[in-house]
Amino acid sequence: MGAFLGFAFTMTLLFCKAQGEVLRYDFVVKETPIDMLCETNRTILTVNGLFPGPEIRAHKGDTIYVNVTNIGPYGITIHWHGVRQIRYPWSDGPEYVTQCPIPTNSSFLQKIILTDEEGTLWWHAHSDWSRATIHGPIIILPVNDTNYPYEFDEQHTIVISEWYARDVMDIITEALESGGDPDLSVAYTINGQPGDSYTCSNDSMYNITVVQGKTYLLRIIHSGLNEEMFFGIAEHNITVVGMDGAYLKPLNTAYLMITPGQTMDVLVTTNQTPGRYYMVFSPFVDTNAPSNENVTRGIFEYNGTYNHSETPTLPVLPGFTNKSDAGNFTIQLRSLNSIEHPSTVPTNVTRNITITVSVNQQPCPANKTCTGPDGSMHSASLNNISFWAPSISILQAYYKYVNRNISGVYNKTFPDKPPFVFDYTGDVSALGEAANVSTEVLMINYNEEVEIRFQGTNFGAAENHPMHLHGYSFYIVGMGDGNFSDSYVSDYNTVDPPYINTVGLPKNGWTVIRFKADNPGVWFMHCHLERHASWGMDTVLVVRDGTNDDQKVLAPPEDMPPCSGS
Repeated sequence: MGAFLGFAFTMTLLFCKAQGEVLRYDFVVKETPIDMLCETNRTILTVNGLFPGPEIRAHKGDTIYVNVTNIGPYGITIHWHGVRQIRYPWSDGPEYVTQCPIPTNSSFLQKIILTDEEGTLWWHAHSDWSRATIHGPIIILPVNDTNYPYEFDEQHTIVISEWYARDVMDIITEALESGGDPDLSVAYTINGQPGDSYTCSNDSMYNITVVQGKTYLLRIIHSGLNEEMFFGIAEHNITVVGMDGAYLKPLNTAYLMITPGQTMDVLVTTNQTPGRYYMVFSPFVDTNAPSNENVTRGIFEYNGTYNHSETPTLPVLPGFTNKSDAGNFTIQLRSLNSIEHPSTVPTNVTRNITITVSVNQQPCPANKTCTGPDGSMHSASLNNISFWAPSISILQAYYKYVNRNISGVYNKTFPDKPPFVFDYTGDVSALGEAANVSTEVLMINYNEEVEIRFQGTNFGAAENHPMHLHGYSFYIVGMGDGNFSDSYVSDYNTVDPPYINTVGLPKNGWTVIRFKADNPGVWFMHCHLERHASWGMDTVLVVRDGTNDDQKVLAPPEDMPPCSGS
């Protein structure tokens, strides 16, 4: 297992007064042997031989070039999660949405354009399930290194991941073929270490050594595939001060709930008796779908003179199924909304969209045995459309269509409303659970002020869905249980709602987001539970160019990976 923050890449710094610095990194995707739990010489796909992968560290407003070389066994893409990539979707990364995979034994130079992001983001593979082991931090510092809206003495990055007993690409390929549930992960890891709650891992535990009386900034990244998490440190409160590359009003709490795709910045003050304290990630499970209910533990250890062999104290966290505590944490989050970091919530909505979010079932094809519920195949949808990825990227098809009349790759017909109205969170047993499988995109005009109302449904194994939008952060202006009602609009928070890129849609509930469509391009929107995304809980937003040159998508790079269908 490589050193987590080891620099196995090269970096060049060039100063640019107008747009910050220009940084260069080299990523090499390759198979790497690793010992984990009781397995020895297991091979996984990594970047630069590290699990988790290398850290990218930059300042607000910098531009980063990452040369991604793939020497792995299959095509790969890399996504810079939470980076808006203003007018430059060509390097955003989702497979068959903005690019085709980088073939084996080839490279792609990806350009990452930082603008207003500040705090903790992350990068990960965006092709099938390969992000299970291909992911790492993006740390974006304030421009002058000092103007944080809070004080701390030292910082650490914590990446929570899921570990699978066999190759994740085999797992999802077999599950999609059979229509059944994919294998569960067998462990969770903190910075690549599972901790002492697993067999053969007593000596593999992440440890932070701290000094009494200091304050520590923990940058927490949830890179896991399918399970949401509670987190806490025994006998210590934590103060949440940032999320998804933006600042929050300080929220003092005994625990947090974080979904796959989200990042959180928290402060911990070492004000307890010197000793050893467990920090624990424990899953939040609000569904009857199969889940991994293990935990992972690290050590928050004071320095000084005391019995260092004593058993650490465990935190008290909400139970696995405690939906109330998960929701109560999330609804307390507020943007900082200061003079230096103001909130600019759209208040003149010109486009109102409602999207139902469902876990579906498809009929088993003739002459085939399927292992989904009652012999069917698992599926998922948005507005009853289960996304089908084409063989050429939608971004390339869209811009080629504008110039060279290439068509037939997608339809511009994703609807602004569900196909029909029903009691979304009630008894849906009399309704069919099959969705339409197709490649639909949602067309949005430049500079529209957009409101999306996500509505959970009671189809299949309903649960909390972490919805992620590429190319944008958005404001969460409302959230609740049950069916959305227009009467809730008057209760929206348009003063200081959190400004994030991934939001948990409550099980059988609703969430409302707002953003200004000021970033032209082709942008993926999907559930960040990987099994749901694989089943079709995705769509694409195409934000048209504006009229001015600075409102149009920039030209593509010359080394875009080739598409077989182009």
